[in-house]
Amino acid sequence: MSEQSYRIWVHGVVQGVGFRYHTQQQAATLGLTGYAHNLQDGSVEILACGEQQQIKSLLSWLQAGGPRSARVDKVLTEPCQLAEKPASFTTG
Repeated sequence: MSEQSYRIWVHGVVQGVGFRYHTQQQAATLGLTGYAHNLQDGSVEILACGEQQQIKSLLSWLQAGGPRSARVDKVLTEPCQLAEKPASFTTG
């Protein structure tokens, strides 16, 4: 199988509720690398790198609402090409 990378934007109540931490935990459980960063518009940008099924599992979790403390209104995705794959999953 080949590795893929997706940029994901999550909108709703996703800042100040532990969303990035829980996303990092979910990504680690699935074996994904990348990041989850807060954006100035109140959304969170996620880079997810891994096998297609792993990314689909993360997307399903996000679309189902993510952590209980969050409220996810919209999830947007876009495949991307990276020159170098991240070594781990970080927040910041």
